[in-house]
Parts: sequence; structure tokens; C-alpha cells
Amino acid sequence: MYGEVGVISMNNQTSNNQMNNSSLKVQSGGNASKYSSKMRPLPRNVKNNPKYTENWINVKAISNSIIYNDRNEMVTGVKIQPKNIFILDSYSMDNTLTGLMNFYNTIDYEFWILVIDRPVDITMYESELQILFGNTSDPRRRKLISQDLDKADYFKNNNVVDIEYYLLFKEKNMEMLQKKVRNLINGFASCGMSASQASNEDLRVIIDNILNSGKKYESGAVVI
Repeated sequence: MYGEVGVISMNNQTSNNQMNNSSLKVQSGGNASKYSSKMRPLPRNVKNNPKYTENWINVKAISNSIIYNDRNEMVTGVKIQPKNIFILDSYSMDNTLTGLMNFYNTIDYEFWILVIDRPVDITMYESELQILFGNTSDPRRRKLISQDLDKADYFKNNNVVDIEYYLLFKEKNMEMLQKKVRNLINGFASCGMSASQASNEDLRVIIDNILNSGKKYESGAVVI
């Protein structure tokens, strides 16, 4: 999904497990030229301006809920709505877990499960509370609304985040990509789970979390 940065294949270790320096030298003959020929050339954007992270990754565009890279691959997937199985009875809990296990075993292609921290956006909710606070004169209601506004301020000032779950995969054929997305949504539905195709904004948040590693929001991403 993302481009390799400075990946070098290094072989010919000596008997004491130290690297043979000759394998790293580019020479006119011998094995060195063979190793150097296998190295992936740096992208043009990196050569022109290497100081920007976006020039090192192979993402060309994000549109129609798909990440397009420079290897003619498309990366997409589904956003999985979390479900608290611990409030279910034991029978329902076992059915959900068994259904998920069986469903995952039917997926016959490479995929990634990601756990993403996403900042909570309560701007609209806070605006509605402020309007309600101004439209009522009842001291009891104003007190309740004021308490909710205080909670909203706490969320904003303490970087409270939502935890989101995604299943992503890559595909070169658009028809197969759409079929896999439909099968994933239906498969999760059969387990009592709700899933929908990841949006453009979802995919941007995923990339931001992975590249920035929580530097902006004190959050991050976990790839399973």
C-alpha cells in the first residue's frame, strides 16, 4: 500500500554474522551489480524534492472510496461498526464469534484489519446545545445543558477519540474490487455486524494516522 523507503537487499553474510561490505559496493563486475540492479529506483518526486513525506509514498489519488497507487493497484475496504458482544447472552455471543471466525476463513485474498483512533468532532452537537441554552429560561434545563457543554469542552481539550475498525485489501480489477466489497458487507451482516465501504475521508484519516503516528491527535493506527 505504501512505498518502500531505502530498501536494500543485502546478502553474503560472513561466518561471524557480520555483513560483507563488498555486497554494498556498486562495481562493474561481481555480485554487487546484481544486487544494485534489483533495487527499486526512487520515485521522481523523491528525487526532485525528498523532504516531503507525501513524495515517498506511492499514493497517486484518493477518489470514489479508493486509494490509487503507482503500481496500478487500488486499495479499498470496509468500515466495521463496533458491536459490544459482552452485553449479549452467551448464545448470541458465541454465534457472533463463530460467525466471524467462519467468515474470516472464507476470505481467500490478502487483507489488513486496522484499528484507527479518530478525533471526535462534536462541533455540530455543541452548536445545537448553545442554541438550546439560549432558547430556554428554565434554570433546571439551563443547568443540564451547561453540564453537557462542559463535557463537550472536556472532549475538545483532552483529545478524546473514537476507535474505528477497517478491513482493507488491494485489487487491480475494478469489477473484482466491487465484488469483494459487496461480499465483505454481506459477510459481516451475516454475523450480525454492520459494515460499509470506507469513504474518501476515512481513507485519508487512515493514511494520516499511519504516517503521523498520532503526532497531531495523540492517536495512531494498529494494523493486525
